[in-house]
Amino acid sequence: MLALILTELSCKITKPYQRPDLNAGIDLYRGQTSEDTATIASMPWENLFSDTTLKALIREGLYNNLNLKTAVQKIAEAQAALGQSRAAFFPSLNGNASVTRSKQSVASLDFPPGFSINTVTTSYQMALSTSWEADVWGQLSSAKRAAYANLLQTDAAKRAVQTQLIADIANNYYNLLALDKQLEITSEAVQNRVKEVETMKALKEGAVVNGAAVVQSEANRYAAEVAIPDIKRSIRETENAIDILLGRTPGALNRSKLDDQKPITDLRTGLPVQLLKNRPDVQQAEFNFRAAFENTNLAHTYFYPAFTITASGGFSNLTLKDFFVNSVFYNIAAGLTQPIFNQGINKARLKTAQAQQNESLYNFQQTILTAGGEVSNALYAYQTVIEKDTVRAKQVAALAKSVDYTEQLLRYSSATNYNDVLISEQALLAARIDGINDRLQQLQAIVNLYRALGGGWR
Repeated sequence: MLALILTELSCKITKPYQRPDLNAGIDLYRGQTSEDTATIASMPWENLFSDTTLKALIREGLYNNLNLKTAVQKIAEAQAALGQSRAAFFPSLNGNASVTRSKQSVASLDFPPGFSINTVTTSYQMALSTSWEADVWGQLSSAKRAAYANLLQTDAAKRAVQTQLIADIANNYYNLLALDKQLEITSEAVQNRVKEVETMKALKEGAVVNGAAVVQSEANRYAAEVAIPDIKRSIRETENAIDILLGRTPGALNRSKLDDQKPITDLRTGLPVQLLKNRPDVQQAEFNFRAAFENTNLAHTYFYPAFTITASGGFSNLTLKDFFVNSVFYNIAAGLTQPIFNQGINKARLKTAQAQQNESLYNFQQTILTAGGEVSNALYAYQTVIEKDTVRAKQVAALAKSVDYTEQLLRYSSATNYNDVLISEQALLAARIDGINDRLQQLQAIVNLYRALGGGWR
């Protein structure tokens, strides 16, 4: 009966948590309407990638990444804090053993002259003391719920780190493959242009072209060759970035080729409301709001009296020989402590808690909007690169023919000059590089969509 009364009193002071209405079902994905709850977010990350080398790198990162290890330690901290909040419901128990030697002033005793008394005493004491605070207003319950929300928040934060880690490793890996492909194509272009310089020299000797064409062909060769050091630098930097994600010292990485990648095509997004349970950073934002909500409940309880029971007991004697003879003592006390004036601390605590609750609510709302925007961006990036795919192939094919035609015309006709060849070759190389970037954009759009939907932590 007493427990029911205390629970009823507590509920009048503190409020039960309810998830705020954030309109998560609105058009967060900007026109991507679907009633199908199937989503790639529920797919294990191993099924998202076909490249075994990439899978091995991700596994290594999940095991060694230092940010992920730090997130795990934060979970341990939160677990300890939750255990402490649970222990607050139980009484404290302290043991004490002491020896006290004291001397009193004869003058302070004010005895008649000639009266003799021993002013030096030694006392021995051994006791236990306990204290217990009743959770009348839900103060301890609110603190425990706040600690639990903080634990869930740290767990969600760890999962958010994991999903981001998988995406970062995959995106950097695909970028590395794209750079390898750019280096390959650029090196081929340099080799072709070296041969072209020799051809131009031969044509000059045959009076087909003039000296300007030879010089232009050499400049064209160097224009391609000068791009190679920058590509190599980018490769080195990308390898180092991946190594850091893997928690290893910088070094070369084994990898496959860009042409060997087989991306998935079934990119189902599910419903926007599923972000609340699939996306770790959204969950983290909600748990942060939940902890702030309970801290506001906690701040309310400080305005009401605290009911505390204290007790102590043990043995006390002036001699060790008879320490346990007639030496038992005990005391027990119960009291209420009602705050009357404490310099506005309780009011300031409540205002702070309410402001922090509002801040966490806005952060929760912002996280939902950001998540929806990221899904929309990744999905549209994939759609646009698919639209470019066919057109890009036609562009490269047309430019390849243009290079062939202009080279042949240069050899056998005076209707063209080397500028036409130069323009065609430069346009072809740029189109092939753009085609590599298109492929990279496609692969990274899939990874970004997977992460934006909350995949990678299951």
